[in-house]
Amino acid sequence: MNDTLFSYVDDTARLVTVLASFVIAGGLLLLLRQRRDLSSRMYQLGHLLVGLVVTFGLLSLMAMLDAERSIPWLQTAFRAALAVLNTATAAVLLYNFRALVNLPAPEHVAREQRRLTLELATALQRYEMALRGSNVSIFTQDRELRYTSISKPLFGFPVEQVLGATDADLLGEARSQPLVMLKREALACAEARKGETEVEESGVKYWYDMHVEPLRDLTGKTVGLTGAVVDVTERKENEQHLRLLMRELTHRSKNLLAVIQAMARQTARHAGSIDDFVEVFSARLQALARSHDLLVQESWHGASLTDMVHSQLGHHIDRENSQVSVKGPDIFLKPEAAQNVGLALHELSTNAAKYGALSVPSGHVAILWTRRPAEVGGGFELSWSETGGPPVTPPSQRGFGSLVIERNLARALDGEVNLDFAPSGLICQVKIPEMHLIAGR
Repeated sequence: MNDTLFSYVDDTARLVTVLASFVIAGGLLLLLRQRRDLSSRMYQLGHLLVGLVVTFGLLSLMAMLDAERSIPWLQTAFRAALAVLNTATAAVLLYNFRALVNLPAPEHVAREQRRLTLELATALQRYEMALRGSNVSIFTQDRELRYTSISKPLFGFPVEQVLGATDADLLGEARSQPLVMLKREALACAEARKGETEVEESGVKYWYDMHVEPLRDLTGKTVGLTGAVVDVTERKENEQHLRLLMRELTHRSKNLLAVIQAMARQTARHAGSIDDFVEVFSARLQALARSHDLLVQESWHGASLTDMVHSQLGHHIDRENSQVSVKGPDIFLKPEAAQNVGLALHELSTNAAKYGALSVPSGHVAILWTRRPAEVGGGFELSWSETGGPPVTPPSQRGFGSLVIERNLARALDGEVNLDFAPSGLICQVKIPEMHLIAGR
């Protein structure tokens, strides 16, 4: 009875050992197949363990089926194989012992995973913040060129509307054609491509610089496109503004050269000697330069009449016992008007310093200007009045100064000029129409 019971328990234990051995071996093989990221050493150790467990199970199976040892060599062969596998496993285990000891603990792995997750979230937050603050949009598209991700609104459309749409859905067939051709070329050639496109949003034109390149999966297969769109509207507008400025500079340079040539001819015609010519011509060039300085300070939009008067008569105004009084509202002249009014003020002040009120200590010059009512055409009226100077006699012939004051202001600015050579002092009345004024700075 006891022998039968012991035999039953022994056979059952051996059967359980065989089944457990095959289950362990199968589990190890499945683990090795799913963990492709293990090192070659770990693969060798794993396969040795599988062979060891299988051999042990087969040995137990042979012991159960051939308890009488009818085939004496069979169990011995399995034991020998088991010994070889044990020896090989021990050797591999000892060889990889340090690597196994250095395997991270589960708690360490969890901490590292939390740390890396936090670092990734922080980096992603910074990346998104940098994109939001820039004029760059990062996107991906599938092979049908439907947007699968986008970092920020694109072409004036919100992210929700862009996702799942194509460029044709957003921009229409005609306007999207250049973009589609660029992206199709990148897909066909499997190479990066760059290009520019112009998009009209709510009646305003915008320019975008686009870079696209193939998007590949882990196997290297092209599954779509990834790219960046940069808003270069400001750069394009600056380029257009620069070209406009260059054209304007060329035009103004030609006009300025024409003015200087006319000034040189007229100065030479009325100069008595070369020294007189150099002195007068240099003074007129300096007056023209002062007007240009004011225009440059205002980016050539215009110049204040008050600043213009002070720039041309500053050496008379900014001193003790000044003989010049200036009064008038804030008025801003367009560039051409500023140049002509500046030259006229220079000629008036030069004439007054040589022959008029500024040539004697008792003389005085009053410069007044007022806005004209809209009923009479607008604009402004400027008055130059000299008193206390030597008696004035009308000139026998008009010089360059008179030509600048009368002819230039009247012809170039459609203004009205009245020069009165009264015995008590020169009076000059100038009326400039509204078209030569600007609103302000």
